[in-house]
Formats: sequence, structure tokens, C-alpha cells
Amino acid sequence: MASSPPLPWLKPAFLVGGLSPLALLLLELARGTLGANPIERVLNQTGMLALLVLVASLACTPLKLVTGWTWPPRVRKLLGLLGFGYALLHFLVYVGVDQGLRMGALLEDITKRPFITVGLLALVLLVPLAVTSTQGMVRRLGFPRWQRLHRLAYVAVSLGVVHFVWRVKQDVTEPLVYGGVLALLFAIRLAEAVRKRRARAALSAT
Repeated sequence: MASSPPLPWLKPAFLVGGLSPLALLLLELARGTLGANPIERVLNQTGMLALLVLVASLACTPLKLVTGWTWPPRVRKLLGLLGFGYALLHFLVYVGVDQGLRMGALLEDITKRPFITVGLLALVLLVPLAVTSTQGMVRRLGFPRWQRLHRLAYVAVSLGVVHFVWRVKQDVTEPLVYGGVLALLFAIRLAEAVRKRRARAALSAT
């Protein structure tokens, strides 16, 4: 089997591409061109970027399974960390700028507005995934345990889609597109898991 090409430019290209929207957002902020409600614009943009990049990270393995391409898994961790970074920034802007670090108002918002509760839960689930993303943590946890932990990514991103649906309330077309893509990715992974289980069963039967 031929070895995969090294593609040394791959991760830097994805890193630059992943950070470009943030750079443009900061440029608009510096120029004062974010519109009449800059806080809402930043919240919407960072939340959308978090969901988009996290879905892209989950697409890496299914893309390899479907196409045979070897490069998508190489950028999976980078995309996951970028998505977590945008989600964390989204939360920090909400807490620090929108709520002004008022803990009472923050707690009231979390308890009375379900879409914020769900969004916060999604972020909490992403934290251990980001912390354990290094090769050292894979060795420390053992790959099977690490792999089970990182299946929470599907739960976290699903909660992110729910957060989006409940946030927009009326036109849910865009969040449902994300939900459909996520369901397709999960179906591909599930089909591959069933295929492997059947292959192991057939092998043991012989």
C-alpha cells in the first residue's frame, strides 16, 4: 500500500482558513462596522463558526470512509480545537460583554432560557475533549477509553444544533441543515461500526 503524501502545508492552511473569519470580525470591530448591535453580531458570528467548524471536524472520519482520502483525519484535531475555541469565545463574549459579568443575571438567564442552558451544557461537554486531545492524554487514558470519551463530541454538537434551533425560534432552516448533516455523519459512522462488527463475527466463526 502506497504511503500517504506528507502535505506539510495542510494544517497551516486549515489553521489560517479557520482563523480568517475571526480576523475579519476583529477588523470590523476595529473599524466600527459591526452594525447597530455589535455584541449580537459577534455572538451570532462566533456561535455559527463554532458549530460549522465542529461539524467539519466530525466530518473528517466519515469523509475518509466514503472517499478513501487519507488527509481529513490529519486536520480533525485542529478543527476540533478551533471549534472549541470559537465556542469558548462565544461564551466569554456572552458572559463578559453581553452580561457584563453580572453573575445574578447570568444565572437567571441560564435557568429561564433553555437555549442558553443547552448551549452551556454543550460547552461543558467540549472541555474534557479539548483537554484530552493530546497524544499524551491518549496514552494516559488508553485508546479505547479515549475513543469512548470523544464520542461525546456528537452529543455536544447535537446540543449545539438544539441551541441554534431554540435561539432562532422561527426560521429554523439553517440549524436543521446542520442537524441533517450531523445525522448523516453519525449514520456513516454507525454503518462502519456495524460492518466491522459483522466482519469480526464472520472471522471468529471461521
